[in-house]
Amino acid sequence: MNAAKDWMSRLDEIVWGPQEGTGPALQPRGLRIVRTVLVLGRDLALGQITLRAMGLVYTTLLSIVPLLALSFSVLKAFGVYNQIQPMLLNFLSPLGEKGEEIASSIVGFIHNMNVGVLGALGLGMLLYTAVSLMQKIEESLNFIWHVTRPRALGERFSRYLTVLMVGPILVFSALGLTASVMNFEAVRGLLAIGVLGESVEILSRMVPYVLVSAAFTFVYMFIPNTRIRFIPALAGGAVGGFAWQSAGWAFATFVASSNTYSAVYSSLAVLILFMIWLYLNWLILLFGASVAFYIQRPEYLYAKSGEPRLSNRMRERLGLSVMSLVAGRFLAGKTMPALQELSGLLGVPVHTLQVVLDALERQELVVQSGGDPPVYLPSRDLEQISVKQVLEVVRGAGEDRFLSPEHLPAPQPVEAVLDRMRLAIESSVSDLTLRELAALETEAATQGPATPTAIPGSNE
Repeated sequence: MNAAKDWMSRLDEIVWGPQEGTGPALQPRGLRIVRTVLVLGRDLALGQITLRAMGLVYTTLLSIVPLLALSFSVLKAFGVYNQIQPMLLNFLSPLGEKGEEIASSIVGFIHNMNVGVLGALGLGMLLYTAVSLMQKIEESLNFIWHVTRPRALGERFSRYLTVLMVGPILVFSALGLTASVMNFEAVRGLLAIGVLGESVEILSRMVPYVLVSAAFTFVYMFIPNTRIRFIPALAGGAVGGFAWQSAGWAFATFVASSNTYSAVYSSLAVLILFMIWLYLNWLILLFGASVAFYIQRPEYLYAKSGEPRLSNRMRERLGLSVMSLVAGRFLAGKTMPALQELSGLLGVPVHTLQVVLDALERQELVVQSGGDPPVYLPSRDLEQISVKQVLEVVRGAGEDRFLSPEHLPAPQPVEAVLDRMRLAIESSVSDLTLRELAALETEAATQGPATPTAIPGSNE
């Protein structure tokens, strides 16, 4: 028993122990793969991906008919509206005969939806219901990418309507172009050649994987409110596409051999199987997004679930370091730092640094530019920002009017100790401005590490 514990402890140290001389982005590739697999398994078992997938199933059931009705109206203008039912049949093919029944019912609902009868209010509800699914997808992907700021309302609607209106046209255009090319006499003649014909047959089997992977990659890059690189998105799309096609085959086998559902649930069996299939689809989409996230952000690969919380000492240290770097760059007329650059300079993960930057930005000590990527600038004259202000901001991050020191009564001796601490900080750094702090940093860099620099106003 002790030997097994020692072996597990040794294995845990190998996988999760610190690697000398390497940062998160420079870890050995094999170790990063092992950590990614373990973290993905943990997220599936204990994380909120499954809950998000369940929420998307509920939203899909409410919005699938309005969503397809909008696509139907767009495709009708291009004369290809009759392709909706074949597309649904292909998506629901793992359900077998029950899939045909569901597809026929959905198409019937679409044909019975008369926009003229709905009126202005009904049309608005139709658009909102269709857009709500896109909003739910964005919220789920933002959660995976640890994005706390949603897009502006106008930008969200423009992106959602672009996907709803232009997406179906592009999909059916690609399918139609493929069918037209395959019908050319020259192409059909080439396919008659044995080796080429076999190669095309193999490629045709890979086309569904490629199309689904491309669709997933597009969703991962277009929907989340953050900048996602192509390679991580493509890797997540490839994993999601392969998992989706494989899940379709496995689910079709399950449906074909599960007569128990029909015997127990009777007419509800169709709905239950449909919901299970929707759940698997959304779970695979979110799983692929997690793969892309961990490839782009390896600093999130740590053993325990959740994110590490910063201590007050770390907040103060990071806050002063960030403000000193920003002020120094500003005074020297150099390029201002972006989030990723600050993370590299300070040697801390992006998500840890973001907590401090958000607190500084909320209190208007720094401001983001409108560039891509945005850089951080001082929000006002450096002479008007004191070190004491920076410390107060980072120490008070997370407080609000319902949870603040003023609303937490303390015994008189405790209040006396806290007052002494506050007065000690004020007497030490109250006269030190951010400009002076940046100048001290420049002076220290010029003199070298052997020569200490005195802080104005201190007793040293």
